Amino acid sequence: MGQRTPLYDLHLALGAKMVDFGGWDMPLHYGSQVEEHHQVRRDCGVFDVSHMTVIDVTGPQAKEWLQHLLANDVDRLHGCGRALYSAMLNEQGGVVDDMIVYRTEAGYRLVVNAATRDQDMAWMQAQLGAFDVQLHERPELAMLAIQGPHARQKIAELVTQSRGTLIHQLKPFEGQADGDWFIARTGYTGEDGLEIVLPADQAPGFFNDLVGAGISPIGLGARDTLRLEAGMNLYGQDIHQDVSPLAANMAWSIAWAPAERDFIGRAALEAELAAGVQYKLVGLVLEERGVLRAHQVVRIANVGEGEITSGSFSPTLSKSIALARVPTATADRAEVEIRGKWYPVRVVKPTFVRHGKTLI
Repeated sequence: MGQRTPLYDLHLALGAKMVDFGGWDMPLHYGSQVEEHHQVRRDCGVFDVSHMTVIDVTGPQAKEWLQHLLANDVDRLHGCGRALYSAMLNEQGGVVDDMIVYRTEAGYRLVVNAATRDQDMAWMQAQLGAFDVQLHERPELAMLAIQGPHARQKIAELVTQSRGTLIHQLKPFEGQADGDWFIARTGYTGEDGLEIVLPADQAPGFFNDLVGAGISPIGLGARDTLRLEAGMNLYGQDIHQDVSPLAANMAWSIAWAPAERDFIGRAALEAELAAGVQYKLVGLVLEERGVLRAHQVVRIANVGEGEITSGSFSPTLSKSIALARVPTATADRAEVEIRGKWYPVRVVKPTFVRHGKTLI
């Protein structure tokens, strides 16, 4: 038996198929993964993401420590409420984890992946050194993600007036506290929406309110196809400790300036750039019948071979799509080996759908 979120019994009552995910018992779907996917793209749905790890960072040197720890620069967060995406790297430039960082009144809030909780906490503790910084893990909190084009409007009608006003005021990649709730306009689906952190004992009631208002519960299956269509990396598949952000379509999240900011992994990334980045992350589209899956071999004529890191059927596109790491000098056509046979695929930018619009 794995760890359970505060919503475990509600998932069972709603008929969810439960699976192990990083040591947590989580809902895979509530009947139809494809319908749940479409629900988020066309309207909105609610995800239980209470398995995610929330860490508050405080202390006089919190900013300086995070500037050393992360590839992105928290000095870019001008004022309380702003957020950014960053990788946390090892000395070799590999991705220890990726996360969202919020600037709060007390310091900073990090939301990191559930499956990497232990390694993340150990890594952060090891990097504290002489920094005057405190890390506060928040296991007493739950987290719900309400995603989709109508998510903000529907949630604003269900919460208190002050929270509704805040929801309307939030810009993308902003998060603010309202009482004991923390409401952020962030997500992992390629759609607009909210991620709400709240006390665990309030989560079941709020979840019931959402479902009662017609907002469909969505499982991890649709969460994965939504993020894949949006070209968002999944830790452990598309990124891990042996992959640099330069080979994972994450170069945009590295803050090189100021030059004197010596973040962990910087020297390794600079050496990789100087030598020439050997691999990059691309999108693949299978025009024929079949399904692209992780670890299938990608062959590019006169260039070399790569590997699919994530692949699935895309409900929005009605085609099989994938993210793949291939040699930098790639082409617009490739082949993928599926069950011993080679199939032609189209090579595209690693973003297929955003805000309901097809990008390929």
